[in-house]
Amino acid sequence: MYTVFFVLFLIVQVIIGFYLLQPLLLLLLHLLVKPFRRKNDATPAENAADDLDIAVIVTAYKNLGLVTPLADSLLKQRYGRFTAYIVADACEGMELGEFNDERIVLLRTPSPLNAKIRSIDYALKNFRKEHDAMVILDADNLVHPNYLEVLNGYFKRGYQAVQTNLMAKNLNNAYARMDAAGNYFYNFTDRKVRMEFGLSANIWGLGIAMRTELYRSVIYRNFLGGFDKKIQADIVKIIPQLAYAEEAYVYDEKIDTGEALETQRTRWINAYFKYFKYGWEVFETGIRKGSFNLVYFGINLLRPPQFLQLLGGILMLLVNIWVSPAAAWLWLAILAQFPLTFLSIVAVMNPRRGVLRSLTWLPLVFVRQLKAFFQIRKANKTFLQTSNNKVIYIEDVINQ
Repeated sequence: MYTVFFVLFLIVQVIIGFYLLQPLLLLLLHLLVKPFRRKNDATPAENAADDLDIAVIVTAYKNLGLVTPLADSLLKQRYGRFTAYIVADACEGMELGEFNDERIVLLRTPSPLNAKIRSIDYALKNFRKEHDAMVILDADNLVHPNYLEVLNGYFKRGYQAVQTNLMAKNLNNAYARMDAAGNYFYNFTDRKVRMEFGLSANIWGLGIAMRTELYRSVIYRNFLGGFDKKIQADIVKIIPQLAYAEEAYVYDEKIDTGEALETQRTRWINAYFKYFKYGWEVFETGIRKGSFNLVYFGINLLRPPQFLQLLGGILMLLVNIWVSPAAAWLWLAILAQFPLTFLSIVAVMNPRRGVLRSLTWLPLVFVRQLKAFFQIRKANKTFLQTSNNKVIYIEDVINQ
């Protein structure tokens, strides 16, 4: 019996150690191959007849005022073949700015839907025509003038699903900058490096573009959170590669209070446990098909949230002080390298001093995430929305 427990203990250590060391390994691989890597060419083919008709679905829940700057940024696109469907869910008495352009379509739901997935389905059912591809955005987003043009290029190169580059719309305080730092970190580990090595990228809950028929192939049974967990687990098994378009910038409002951080993390942690089984399904499919892409994707879908990884590492350190002092020193080194690696990756992705200085507040984020962990049952009972209120136009963001 002792041998069984010891083997299980070793397995747990290997798993936690792998997840904590993975960012460092990816950073080293990136730096190693960088001098030999050709720059990615996302320029679309010259034949404009092949340009895609794109639907932009904007889900607005109880806040239509934020959509006006987003609609403005869409009308400033250098790519004109699109229609934006703005789903106003529970937005009674709220108005959208005046846009005399038939490409901006406002859809008011007859009754509250209270779920992002339902809002997307409502838009699909009310398409004015069939679109080749679709993009999913939140009400508080903004898009760069090149956004749809870059996406069109990726689709014309054969990709069926593309995650775009999530950037910070605001960096007004330490919480917003820490939230942005997390984006830069995961953009590197889960998207940029994977794209460089021909592997599928993870998606966010916004800024994901895909062929319309591909989205329609996904069947939902749960509507409270985790829409990205479900959709990526399904589509990654049926397409060669889920791409990452680093050149397609979508700007997202960053949380700027501790309460908003807890709400956001509660929703994320709940979605991790609720959709945990999809990671196993992708992993098993990869083993069955002999696909490293799917195996690696599944392993990372199973990856616990960062604060749980760190808690696991601290627990391994404490246990090994008694079990194996040599292993305890190893765990101390693993735990020490993680914040240094995090800082290095953020510096590589966005070396702005304000963002880097904000990382001194990470212990506070750790505590907030612990509080969020003990509130995850809330996300099963209601739609937890992160409050957004920054009315900023695309020119202001670009000029920053």
